[in-house]
Amino acid sequence: MQVVFPDVETRARMDNGGGPMSEAEFFDFCSQNSDLRIERDASGEIIIMPPTGWETSHRNNDLSAQLHTWAKRDGRGQAFESNAEYLLPNGAARSPDASWVLQSRVDRVSKEAKRRFAPLCPDFVVELTSPSDRLPKVKAKMREWMENGASLGWLIDADNRTVYIYRLGQDPEELVGVDHVTGEGPVEGFRLELADIWQGL
Repeated sequence: MQVVFPDVETRARMDNGGGPMSEAEFFDFCSQNSDLRIERDASGEIIIMPPTGWETSHRNNDLSAQLHTWAKRDGRGQAFESNAEYLLPNGAARSPDASWVLQSRVDRVSKEAKRRFAPLCPDFVVELTSPSDRLPKVKAKMREWMENGASLGWLIDADNRTVYIYRLGQDPEELVGVDHVTGEGPVEGFRLELADIWQGL
């Protein structure tokens, strides 16, 4: 099913004529519309977003590259960029801007599932706001990550040079104007340099 939407986030409830899409049908739907970023909320509503702007893509690339380089050197887990989608315990299907999963959890996922969407919540997630994002909406998404099993989350509001750190059972910590943020828990030892992300293009 090919769909075309305007350059705004669009929500729709789609089914196969007899009920909500299965996980396989949802994957196929996303594959057929690969130029769009598609998520699903816990109620089954499909959320379709346009591609990011050039500056957000540049920032996201820097973020993912730093996490990937560290993960390769560290060896305890695998890093993923913004195209990775996760099937969460609450029924949502979400894509963070960057994520990391402990290797032992990666190893438990079947080869077939690895070629589709991961049926788990990452241990560490990063969300990077774009100019079209509303901060309360992204904060709600961060809470969803934590409620579904993430151990640590960073929400980066690049235009305001602010990082919100999410930890299990705690209120988010707000850091303003810092030049880096340091990993802990599952990603202890990771250091994200923020100068280029703050600068943008």
